[in-house]
Amino acid sequence: MSEALTRQIKDLEAELEELRSQLRERTAAGEDLEVTSSENADHKPHGKSSGCKKGKKAHKERPFDFSAHPRRHAALRLAYMGWAYQGFAVQENTDNTVEARLFEALLKTRLIQDRQSSNYHRCGRTDKGVSAFSQVITIDLRSTQFSGGLGVTLPEHIDANTKSKAAASEVPYVKMLNRVLPQDIRILDWAPAAEGFSARFDCKSRTYRYYFPRGSLDVPLMADAAKRYEGTHDFRNLCKMDVGNGVLQFERTILSASVKPALPEHTSSTDHYDIFIFEIKGLAFLYHQVRCMMALLLLIGQKLEAPELIHQLLDVQSNPRKPQYSMAVDFPLVLYDCHFEGLSWKQEAEEVNYVLSTLQQHWTQSAVKSHVLHGMIKGLEASGGVSSNHCWLVEGSRQRNYRPLLERPCCESLESRIDHFVKRGRLEREEGENGGDTVHRGKRSKHSHNSSTGPVSSELPPAKKSADRKTED
Repeated sequence: MSEALTRQIKDLEAELEELRSQLRERTAAGEDLEVTSSENADHKPHGKSSGCKKGKKAHKERPFDFSAHPRRHAALRLAYMGWAYQGFAVQENTDNTVEARLFEALLKTRLIQDRQSSNYHRCGRTDKGVSAFSQVITIDLRSTQFSGGLGVTLPEHIDANTKSKAAASEVPYVKMLNRVLPQDIRILDWAPAAEGFSARFDCKSRTYRYYFPRGSLDVPLMADAAKRYEGTHDFRNLCKMDVGNGVLQFERTILSASVKPALPEHTSSTDHYDIFIFEIKGLAFLYHQVRCMMALLLLIGQKLEAPELIHQLLDVQSNPRKPQYSMAVDFPLVLYDCHFEGLSWKQEAEEVNYVLSTLQQHWTQSAVKSHVLHGMIKGLEASGGVSSNHCWLVEGSRQRNYRPLLERPCCESLESRIDHFVKRGRLEREEGENGGDTVHRGKRSKHSHNSSTGPVSSELPPAKKSADRKTED
């Protein structure tokens, strides 16, 4: 080691020791100041405050008394970009969910005391990467309405004078929550609701949208095929069967299904970069149902399958087992609307503009990035590059030699899955009144606390068979 380098190291060590010494002196001085301030506070006459002390509070903050405030059952409508989250619902293995952020905000603003006592229901349980423009929850929130009102529960032992006070303006729920939520989760509006109203069970219909570029797809053929989804069908071959959590009936009603351009002026266009929407409206959906339905449409749009495939897969007598195929990817899917009757949504112009500016900021960044990429693609195409016809919206890698769906290996049958979970103790099988088997949800099911309909029976009429009416896509 050179002499100059050795000298430089010694100088740095000396400088470091000097800094440490200065730090020790300042720490000691700070401790002396804190002790002196504490002693002075102890000897001050009662009624006078130590105005110079700006450190820790002299006394513990009194807990918030929720019992002194009315509670109001309300619906909240929210939008979120789900791309960075592991789904909407709280999960045991991660806290990176929309619902986790939502409850953090509700607790921070002291609108609820805890989740357990909040009477909380959600309309849909969107999957990882899925977004929403109109997710709805119902929950009991702190209120200012001592004079009562729709959905208001007054505190116990309230005196007559307090009850007869003039109605104050309600807590600004939307504003309070939007100031503490992440930028990609926004509350749009709220509505007072009757005490028994449930976002889960009182939803009349749910509408999903799946966005996709035209590419080399035969969009008119996809639109024709989508109409085959309409009506009441058994969708066991177009979903992920969640038998372990007690979902044993797969009949669902689709009110409408269509494929249309995102912008009306693109109806007569042939540009490969035009965006289209698969829009589907139904009473309720199964786990991954929309993404499986979209996967079939993409295969039909590529002319790898015929539109008749949909009828064939919906015929569970002829095809009782689901062929193995990949779902459509998650990020283009949006829970677009949840329809309710009897709710009067309350909006504030200031908050609407606040949310709008946030969304415009997100759109500006995404649109600019999209056009930068589009410019690069066009530049390479102009220099002789040939664009791929590959569809990028299906999970997994594309097979070199396509194998038709009905010729592929199949997943386990529903009966086989039921037997599997009965053996594991997740489901219990008991004999029904007419001698048939009635399958009940088992005690070991990790989601058994979510069941609100009791036993799941294969003998019930279709409208009552599902133990899980929530949207699961």
